[in-house]
Amino acid sequence: MSRRIQVIGAHSADFVWRAGGAIAKTVELGGEAEVIALSYGERGESGELWKQPDQTIENVKKLRHAEADAAAAALGASFRCLDLGDYPLEIGKPELELIADVIRSFAPDVLVTHTDTDPFNPDHPVAYRAVDRARSLAAGAGVQSAFATVKPPALFLFEPHQPELCNFMPTTFVDITSVFDKKQAAMGHMKAQAYLQTYYAERAGHRANHARRASGLQEVRYAEAFQRIVPQVVGEL
Repeated sequence: MSRRIQVIGAHSADFVWRAGGAIAKTVELGGEAEVIALSYGERGESGELWKQPDQTIENVKKLRHAEADAAAAALGASFRCLDLGDYPLEIGKPELELIADVIRSFAPDVLVTHTDTDPFNPDHPVAYRAVDRARSLAAGAGVQSAFATVKPPALFLFEPHQPELCNFMPTTFVDITSVFDKKQAAMGHMKAQAYLQTYYAERAGHRANHARRASGLQEVRYAEAFQRIVPQVVGEL
């Protein structure tokens, strides 16, 4: 059965570093993928672009959109930015309803977002709380509702930059060996944060080591780590 994965990040590049492989893997297996950015990261995550003379915030947004769109396409996903602003990212009722509508419209089987804690990035926990709450609203909060609802998607958190400081405990490793070249190509489009490309390529190798030890599958060369939040329902263990 084909799967639908939706990745919602605070900023336009978050998806590619932390879930690019999982996105490409879903598409490789015949599924569909959608990337949603709550902001472009135009103020706090576009340092290289602001070095250009006479730079403007609208031009930074335009460049960031082009980067993210190309990166998503390299993975086989669509990209959309809600342009809610960054540093600080602020979510009120209208923004929360918009995010819930986005989830309801795509109806993902799997929803991926940030951890609930990040001492170095104030936007990431805001994104987590918004996505977690919007997911519940889109699914009818467990009851029949006055608006259309979707089947509750499985909720996963992707690995933050410093997992040990962000309450991140990996519960799931995704083998991205067969699509690692696509993740590398996608990361290559993120020129505003090119310094992260080497870090996340190395991280995929580290997590593959953990995945091999956990599974005994020696063919895993690259992997991504995720933390599952909603319990899994199965017929047997």
